[in-house]
Amino acid sequence: MSERRGKATAGPRHRRRRTALTVGIPLALTAAVTTTYGTGVFGEGAQQTASAATNAGSAISATTAAAPAWAADTADGFASVNSLGQNGTYGGRGGQTVTVKTLADLEKYATAEEPYVIVVAAAITMNPVGKEIKVKSDKTIVGQGTSGQIVGGGFFLGTGVHNVIIRNLTIRDSYQGVWNDKDHDFDAVQMDGAHHVWIDHNDLRHMADGLIDVRKDSTNVTVSWNRFSDNNKTFGIGWTENLVTDITIHHNWFRETEQRNPSTDNAAHAHLYNNYLQDDPGTTIKSSYGNYSRGRTKMVLENSYFQGMNNPVTKDATAAIVQRGNTFSGTSGRNESGGTAFDPKSFYGYTPDRTADVPALLTAGTGPRTTIGTATTSSTKAAAATLIVAKDGSGQFATVQAAVDAVPANNPSRVVISVKPGTYREMVKVPANKPHVTIQGAGASRKDTVIVFNNAAGTAKPGGGTYGTSGSATVAVEADDFQARNLTINNDFDEARNQSLSGHQAVALRTAADQVLLDGIIVDGDQDTLLLDTAAKDRLGRVYVTNSYVSGNVDFVFGRATAVIDQSVITLKKRWDGTSAGYITAPSTTADRKGILINRSVVNGDVSAGSFFLGRNWHAGGDATLRPQTTVRNSTLSAAVKSTPWSDMGGFSWKNDRFAEYRNTGPGSGAASSDRPQLTDSQATGQEVADWLGTWNPTA
Repeated sequence: MSERRGKATAGPRHRRRRTALTVGIPLALTAAVTTTYGTGVFGEGAQQTASAATNAGSAISATTAAAPAWAADTADGFASVNSLGQNGTYGGRGGQTVTVKTLADLEKYATAEEPYVIVVAAAITMNPVGKEIKVKSDKTIVGQGTSGQIVGGGFFLGTGVHNVIIRNLTIRDSYQGVWNDKDHDFDAVQMDGAHHVWIDHNDLRHMADGLIDVRKDSTNVTVSWNRFSDNNKTFGIGWTENLVTDITIHHNWFRETEQRNPSTDNAAHAHLYNNYLQDDPGTTIKSSYGNYSRGRTKMVLENSYFQGMNNPVTKDATAAIVQRGNTFSGTSGRNESGGTAFDPKSFYGYTPDRTADVPALLTAGTGPRTTIGTATTSSTKAAAATLIVAKDGSGQFATVQAAVDAVPANNPSRVVISVKPGTYREMVKVPANKPHVTIQGAGASRKDTVIVFNNAAGTAKPGGGTYGTSGSATVAVEADDFQARNLTINNDFDEARNQSLSGHQAVALRTAADQVLLDGIIVDGDQDTLLLDTAAKDRLGRVYVTNSYVSGNVDFVFGRATAVIDQSVITLKKRWDGTSAGYITAPSTTADRKGILINRSVVNGDVSAGSFFLGRNWHAGGDATLRPQTTVRNSTLSAAVKSTPWSDMGGFSWKNDRFAEYRNTGPGSGAASSDRPQLTDSQATGQEVADWLGTWNPTA
């Protein structure tokens, strides 16, 4: 803003007979990240158009409109951690969406080499009984409402299989009449050496062996919001001598299950929270044990609710369990803890629910939902309306703004504006009275759909005056609960050709709203690229940017919003004259709010070493009451970052405001000093993503 103006083996014995019955590498990203948008560190875009499929005589129907909103959902927990060459877990996002009703079609697409979003729209019976489809990488397999069922078999994920999502299915009934069955390895989901797997909102029950087996060094697994029931060996983790497995298990309901709830053997990091383990008196299945930490497992167990369980928490002498916030009601037997484990927040952000709320929350919210992608409770939101924009006339609207104008004022539920590939040279404004709008590109990559304009602060407005910094935005968002996915927003103002113009600030995207989610996008410009603001000084404005690219040179992430840039790439660009100099952030935070948090991201760019500041303190309008804040943590910094990374602005010393780093890596990182403050571990616990976003869950 230098130019700114105003601005499992042996364990506790299985004690109960049964009558015959009819998801570890830390989050620092590699420095060798390119800026090939759409094919770099975070892969292709979030929302895709599904191609038409022509399978005459088949029970397949491939969607021809934009993929449904839930197809862009990504995992949390350890499945979100970047490792083993895989950056989070997003399944078949970007591939064709197909609907299947037969075993042949399910197997055809699940075993294909290409990415697919596979919607299971019927009860599919496995033949022979116990069949486990060998799923390949880059797949989302999801039940359509509550009708998607897999009967008499399940899925197998072999060595090296990765980026798989299994959601919203009922998988049941491979049971062969033998309670402690050692002859039939018929699981609902088994993985041997797989990684980056998300198992979410399923109903898993009555199988011959395990409901879930995470075996043989499988890692980066998240198991969430599932219902486990009517089974003996429920959920096993391990079958290895190595300490490799990183797994998150949260918001799962275990009832009428005997053992392995779960049993966790030699897991490097096992994080269990907000689970509900229930053993009611008078039922036919009696619990043998609950959560079990075996071998050399390090387990963190928190805010879970154990009701009537026998031996609710057990550990080997060589294993560790750190417990906190758990409730035990009517339990008996072993309840153990000890040893040291790890801090899950050093890998990913999360906010546990209150333990007292867990039983009601999980009995209502686990298992398949009528509408996938809604909040994780028994209630569901209205399905989103979709408006199609296409330059070639094949949609309902030829411009993005025309689609926005068509959204009813004060619309009560989500409206998705699906924009077909092309370059849309226009200014777009989403006014405050049109909340719940998503603008998403419908191409295979975030590069395919581009919204671009070239106004700058000093550009003359029709009718007189100039646009000013905020008015220069290519896309301006003033409505709450806005989302942008899988597209590029650009301001291509040419500074070199407009040196006589006063005011070169040229905003690509401006937000002045609360609960803004920017997922899988590119925001490109030079000076003042991304303005993250609030509707008013006293209004909260939270913004979550993830899986995205932001580029610029001077103050190109700025404003007074409470904003998180997470798992993204920040690219530094040279100035119009070829020189290297600039500032990444210019927060203008009020004293009672959080400012800008850059988390688990990469800073790079083809600029000179030691030429860029991480930020400077913008006291907008000379307001001395402001307390600008930027925190950069768990990120990889290129050599372009100065060894003294913070700068004064407008006569205010940055040292009187809030600027800090924590556990950054790369050649641009540095040790703590008076010119480079670092958070302590204790301070860092109060500067997590959850501290910025509060009760808002931007993935819901």
